[in-house]
Amino acid sequence: MSEPTFLVADDHPLFRAALVQVLREHFAHYRIVEAASAQTVGSAMQEHPEIELVLLDLAMPGARGFSSLLHLRGEYPEIPVVVISSNEHPRVIRRGQQFGAAGFIPKSAPAEEMASAIETVLEGGSWFPPMAAARSEADAALAAKLAQLTPQQFRVLLCIADGLLNKQIAHELGLAENTVKVHVTAILKKLECYSRTQAAVLVKSLEPESAA
Repeated sequence: MSEPTFLVADDHPLFRAALVQVLREHFAHYRIVEAASAQTVGSAMQEHPEIELVLLDLAMPGARGFSSLLHLRGEYPEIPVVVISSNEHPRVIRRGQQFGAAGFIPKSAPAEEMASAIETVLEGGSWFPPMAAARSEADAALAAKLAQLTPQQFRVLLCIADGLLNKQIAHELGLAENTVKVHVTAILKKLECYSRTQAAVLVKSLEPESAA
């Protein structure tokens, strides 16, 4: 039987090492896989089907705010994702919850609190700091729209947000240009957008607020 595994996704080597140390001390029977970008998160998920929990930093190369969280929730809905972030803005925490995270751990949290939060999520619960921000119906509607996209359509959407043309998207994702056109049409319809620019603005709204 495969060894239960955590995926630690963070591009800061020092924090990643500190988090791995916490996990080894409190969850010795778990194996740990590391990733430092949105792309390596995707590769790790494909290569390690035994992953049972993802610990995800929002600000990684290749990620646009909550895009990695939404992508993981869409492609691996059965695997809980805990956001670990230095941005403790109340609305960031609330949006993490609304976009499907099972937990949100501030990077400033003590090691014991981190371990307790992770244990709670592994047992099927959720763990969030006290939140002052109200639930946002706009975020709920956005999450519902994005949930309609297939994983491939979500990748195409992120390319659209980067300003890539269909030919460039086809090259980037290894698809036929015609296939990209079909995806773009479906994306605009599902997101109720009239143009690629409007879809790009929607992706921009996934960026978290400043912690300041």
